[in-house]
Amino acid sequence: MSISVFLADDHAVVRDGLRFLLEAQPDIQVIGDAANGRDAVRQVTQLRPDVVILDIAMRELNGIEAAREIGHVCPSAQVIILSMHSTTEHVSRALQAGARGYVLKESAGIEVVNAVRAVHAGRRYLSPKISDRLVDDYVLRRQATETEGPLARLSPRERQVLQFVVEGKSSAEIADTLSLSQKTVDTYRSRLMHKLGISDLPGLVKFAIQHGLTPLE
Repeated sequence: MSISVFLADDHAVVRDGLRFLLEAQPDIQVIGDAANGRDAVRQVTQLRPDVVILDIAMRELNGIEAAREIGHVCPSAQVIILSMHSTTEHVSRALQAGARGYVLKESAGIEVVNAVRAVHAGRRYLSPKISDRLVDDYVLRRQATETEGPLARLSPRERQVLQFVVEGKSSAEIADTLSLSQKTVDTYRSRLMHKLGISDLPGLVKFAIQHGLTPLE
């Protein structure tokens, strides 16, 4: 039986290249793709693929947050993060969000194929340029502090509202998407800003960039 794969990257040329590479393999089938994280979560919920490949820097729900949501809506799917960043900070956050693989874009190619087969078989896959032991040590050191970090203070709903706010959505748009009243959204927004110790939107956007919730560009 073929390994079903879903792709999410905001660059069509990257999606097309990955699809061509993966579908050239006799044991892999690409069953869908998306240009942003939010659409990826929606489609993964319906398609239930074996493996999901997510670009780390997408404007509408970045890859790490999308991985976290996919873990809730489709826990059987194994997530691979595709990234240009090789820092232990990025890798650690991806693993803590539930990703089983982390592949550097600069050396993707056949690595993506190897990663798909590895995570589908229940193993973790990291690009060879990333030190396995360094990542393991870093994750262990960060576990205690991460649970007390600023994002950990937020409830799941507050994290959702925060994501929408930093993407430039109005309270009315957020309310419509989450099926809440605008007053309730404003309450969540006020509460999360209080928890984070942030008093204005520019400060919130800066926080989101620093913590990888939204890309810098």
